[in-house]
Amino acid sequence: MKIVDAARTNADPDLSDPDAQDAGSWDVEADDDRLTILVRGHWDLRMALRADAELRETDLGGAARGVIDLTAVSMLDTMAALVVMRLARRIEATGATVELRVADSAHRSLLEQVEQAQIPPPPRRRMNALTERVARVGKWAVLMATDTRDLLAFFGELCVVLLRIVRHPRRLRFVSMVANMQAVGLNAVPIVGLLSFLIGVVLAYQGADQLRRFGAEVFTVNLLTISVLREIGILMTAIIIAGRSGSSFTAQIGTMKINQEVDAMRTMGLDPMEVLVVPRVLALALTLPLLGFYSDIMGLLGGALMCRLNLGINFDAFLNQMNQVLAIYDTSLWVGLAKAPVFAVVIALVGCFHGLEVSGSAESVGQRTTISVVQAIFIVIVLDAIFSIVFSALQI
Repeated sequence: MKIVDAARTNADPDLSDPDAQDAGSWDVEADDDRLTILVRGHWDLRMALRADAELRETDLGGAARGVIDLTAVSMLDTMAALVVMRLARRIEATGATVELRVADSAHRSLLEQVEQAQIPPPPRRRMNALTERVARVGKWAVLMATDTRDLLAFFGELCVVLLRIVRHPRRLRFVSMVANMQAVGLNAVPIVGLLSFLIGVVLAYQGADQLRRFGAEVFTVNLLTISVLREIGILMTAIIIAGRSGSSFTAQIGTMKINQEVDAMRTMGLDPMEVLVVPRVLALALTLPLLGFYSDIMGLLGGALMCRLNLGINFDAFLNQMNQVLAIYDTSLWVGLAKAPVFAVVIALVGCFHGLEVSGSAESVGQRTTISVVQAIFIVIVLDAIFSIVFSALQI
């Protein structure tokens, strides 16, 4: 298809006449090897729709060359240009070459833009199943690397703000920190205690069931004490808090981000890291060790109850056996509690980071909340494995 400039013909209507401005017509002239369509007058939306309907029923085949003459057109809008280009493509589909003759430069520009807009996008390249899986894994790896980089940058910013608060303690929002301590600590006591108690029951029951085969039921107390104090107590507490408090951090800050409250803070000269992040991080870092200790006590109580019911070991015998274990493994309690502040910082950091990353709509709040819970639990378990390897290598 070729668009060429041509001189305006004498068939152009008188634009001073209102009736002439509304007039629009076309003629189709065909000979042996040439098809000519003469377009005249005022072509707007109404004229274009009528012409499109009638030209669809016109036989345009049989010619080797097609010419659409627009030199007598006084007005051409976008819909009319679309009809003209559609007509030209129909002629091309018959195997003929098409030439558009235009006298007005504005009409020429409009036709060129419509032609470019009708170019279909390149077909999507299909990948086989293996290539698609590899591409998906690569995309996931890139997203993970990007999130890790951003999270580390967020941790660095938090360290800078904490150092600023150490230098200027009055910048610490103590009331907000205490309120968050109540929300993430005191209010979490029932669920942490219940689940820890049940975990202790399960560990004692399963441990006794396995040790009974060797006549070593009494060592159920050893198994329960070491596993709860060293690993299970604090790990279960961190997972519960990640699902309970970490998700609430993301949802709270994310909702504030959607409502533009975070932007309003920045406008007023307030740092969201000081106002929103630091109180939550410090509150969780102070309360998680206490919750971990409480979880240890409830887990041991659950195990002691199961030992009493299943093995006939009374509470005095349970305490005596537990004291013997702690006399040998005297660092078990401190090893477990030493992980708590690290887990707390990770959970609060991930929750606040994803809350500040919320954008767009309320759907983003739900997506970021899910990601923050999964990511926090994943990092906590990885860190627990690293702690276990390091403590074992140091023989602690």
